[in-house]
Amino acid sequence: MSALHVSRVRALYRRILLLHRVLPPDLKDLGDQYVKDEFRRHKTAGSKEAERFLQEWEAYAAVLWQQANESKQNSTEKACFGISLPEEKLNDFRDEQIGQLQELMQEATKPNRQFNITESRKPKF
Repeated sequence: MSALHVSRVRALYRRILLLHRVLPPDLKDLGDQYVKDEFRRHKTAGSKEAERFLQEWEAYAAVLWQQANESKQNSTEKACFGISLPEEKLNDFRDEQIGQLQELMQEATKPNRQFNITESRKPKF
């Protein structure tokens, strides 16, 4: 991998972890662990897979940044984070990814969670 690629990956990784600081503690912990695991898992990805991986995480960072800003502006309302996963993206997932998504959903929807995952928000780019 080129030095430029490594620099891009590290910058994105740091940006996401910084953005997670605005999340409720339980969601931050879950998100941080998931990001660390995913970035570690994709260290040896091929160039096409690595590029798609980065694009998806850059989109995630953009949505989270937008939602964090909205949360600051509407400090009287309960913060909502997340977006719906379009069916066409879900159809592109491998079985392993579907399993990971189910595990993440189970963890995120445990009783007494301190956060709210919305189902109908779409990013405003």
